[in-house]
Amino acid sequence: MDPNNINIHVQNPDGSLTSLEAPVDMGLSLMEFLKACEYDILATCGGMALCATCCVDVLEGEEKLNEMSDDEYAMLDTLPDLLPNSRLACQLQLNPAMEGLKIKLHDGIA
Repeated sequence: MDPNNINIHVQNPDGSLTSLEAPVDMGLSLMEFLKACEYDILATCGGMALCATCCVDVLEGEEKLNEMSDDEYAMLDTLPDLLPNSRLACQLQLNPAMEGLKIKLHDGIA
């Protein structure tokens, strides 16, 4: 595997997994990467943590992620179906520590 790439696993609505190779050397957020992979993410605010339309549920690897900012927490707190493992993909910058991350699009999003 290229040292500039990590594997991210996306759980599909039918329960199957799709493994994606994500570049960590381009400065992309998880939201930007998922949109580039043609996942149905609105990202209405363009990645400013203002809309929660890029919400994902982290199934494995939550401990690998950066700490949640106050802005991200405040936006997530507006969701009626918030889960303890929900995060905004726009606030998760792809980095080598995220190798093996397993997510699914938040039920209310896709």
